[in-house]
Amino acid sequence: MNPLTMRVLLDNWEDRGLLHRVRKEVDPLYELGAVINTKEGKEPFLFEKVKGYHTPMAAGLGGDRELLADSMGIKASELIPKIIDSIVNPIPTTLKQTGPVQENLVTGDFDLADLFPIPTYHADDSGAYYVSGILVVKDLSGQKRYTSIRRMQYLGGNRTNILITSPELMEQYAHYEEMGEPMEVAVMFGVVPAVVLSSQISTHLYHTDKLDVAGALLGQSLDVVQCKTVDLEVLAEAEIVLEGRMLPHEREMEGPFGELAGYYGTRTPQPIVEFSAVTYRNDAIAQTIFPSSYEERLPMALVREATLFSTVRQVVPNIKAVHIPMGGVARYHAVIQIKKKHEGDGKQAALAAFASDKDLKHVVVVNDDVDIFDSDDVEWAIATRVQASDDVFIVPGAKGSPLESSHHLKGVTDKMGIDATYPLGKEELFKRTSIPFAVNLEDYL
Repeated sequence: MNPLTMRVLLDNWEDRGLLHRVRKEVDPLYELGAVINTKEGKEPFLFEKVKGYHTPMAAGLGGDRELLADSMGIKASELIPKIIDSIVNPIPTTLKQTGPVQENLVTGDFDLADLFPIPTYHADDSGAYYVSGILVVKDLSGQKRYTSIRRMQYLGGNRTNILITSPELMEQYAHYEEMGEPMEVAVMFGVVPAVVLSSQISTHLYHTDKLDVAGALLGQSLDVVQCKTVDLEVLAEAEIVLEGRMLPHEREMEGPFGELAGYYGTRTPQPIVEFSAVTYRNDAIAQTIFPSSYEERLPMALVREATLFSTVRQVVPNIKAVHIPMGGVARYHAVIQIKKKHEGDGKQAALAAFASDKDLKHVVVVNDDVDIFDSDDVEWAIATRVQASDDVFIVPGAKGSPLESSHHLKGVTDKMGIDATYPLGKEELFKRTSIPFAVNLEDYL
């Protein structure tokens, strides 16, 4: 059975020598993040002693393809098919009367900073931030439940900012503001990678319950409990939950903050959340994700790969695989592998990719003899199979990502497609060298 709780997963990985347990005290001001960043968010850490707190903190759980797949009991090569199948065949959650996350309850006057660590990550960040919380809301009908990761700047006491970039969430909050009412939210910490992964699925495209998708990723229903002070359900096995309300017509300045692409975001007025309760497990383990690390990028890249594969396949059925590389900030670059059958397949695949995701800037299409997960192999294909006048095309002034710094120069983004496939009928010119002899180096040393 796959681990359904973060603490069981951490124990599993520690037993197998995969967890870095840090016994030295670390300061949540820069030091903790600096330690996480030594492994770029690709390896799991458990910090036993965070300065000023009795609560340990975990990080780095979902930044490596093999480990993330391992947490769900599958191989890395099975991730994309598993995501697609879980969206199509979700497993509904199971409502329980109570659960471990409600073993402790804090209400009344409280200061969030007194309870659990709130790290500060970069030199010019405007303050301490929650960055790994899974936000839970209901749609306006009260029938559908959505999750997403939203950063929250600590403002003091029981209040934070919240940055909301999702059009659906912004429209929903605007609806409550028009009525002069707050919007109920809950924020979960201390969850397994499948829950983070499912939270990245596009609400706009799929309108599915992401906790149900997480259950399908893990192969069984996840238990949920009713919150204490808001009408929302949260995972019964989460480590920590914050319950509260986004206030109408109130803003405070948020940022700068070190964002996804490794640049500082601008300072802007953002809504405020006022928290009414905190529930947590006995011996709770806090959780964070280092911003712009592999742990932040990989889940969003995997979900985008699933969408990209499904979309391009409708136009170019001979697609073999897709890859959203980390070097392209998990959303701006894509590599598509096809078994070329017709001239034009390469350009058509690139065009379909741009249509599937406005954030994509550069798409490379290669033959099925190229390893799309090996950047050197992709670069080799570009170097040896591309003639720019024939194989490169540019679409100027298209819609882009608001998180991409150069997009803000003009408010639009140029797209570039590179067809790095070789012409049909010219296979002999592009036949790769090979050695018809296999060796085991250990036999020679």
